[in-house]
Amino acid sequence: MTLPIILALDTKEIKQALAWIKTSGDFIDHFKVGLEFYLRHGSAGIEQLRKESEFELFLDLKLYDIPNTVKGAVESVAQLSPKFLTVHASGGSKMIRAAADCLPNGSITAVTVLTSFSESEFAALGAKQSIEETSKSWAVSALAAGATSLVCSPFEVAALRKLSATATLITPGVRVAGDDAGDQVRVMTPKDAIDQGANFVVIGRSITQMWDGSGVKMRNKIEQIANSLR
Repeated sequence: MTLPIILALDTKEIKQALAWIKTSGDFIDHFKVGLEFYLRHGSAGIEQLRKESEFELFLDLKLYDIPNTVKGAVESVAQLSPKFLTVHASGGSKMIRAAADCLPNGSITAVTVLTSFSESEFAALGAKQSIEETSKSWAVSALAAGATSLVCSPFEVAALRKLSATATLITPGVRVAGDDAGDQVRVMTPKDAIDQGANFVVIGRSITQMWDGSGVKMRNKIEQIANSLR
């Protein structure tokens, strides 16, 4: 059974990332590579991972710059064939269009409001609308500009699903009941997020912190999550 989970490979070490992929491969076929790994190993590191194991790549670089710079950045990673490539929705329609034009065979994935923000912290930045209303506004703009996937907290999933029946909704900020929320503020269980309309949930520490060298505890954790989704 393949689960609707994107496992976050939040490590600087290729060997560790490979161990996590191999341990979870019977359950998970989508893996997130973010800045921690990419800034150390670059595209060559991802290619090395894929030599050992084929998987769908969620390349979480959260690109945010002027359109021409983002265009060049997307061109630089397009050969990795990411299924999902993240950009910040707040970068605007021109930036997102530039990204989408350079990745015709992948999904430009617009990140709305980071799950580490509370309403008060978001307002302190000068935001005039709530997180939900801002996420909705950014989502509409991003989808119109060519994004086909959205990242949002579980608490905005239902609202964004009403905006689009076809967009892929990806939800970080999920924790199994009883797990430490860490630096995430707006969190929900994986099942609740899926029930709200998410296509995928991104899970990292809840699973990878169970790594014990053998993979037994980590696989047990994945099975626990799988059972919770039934």
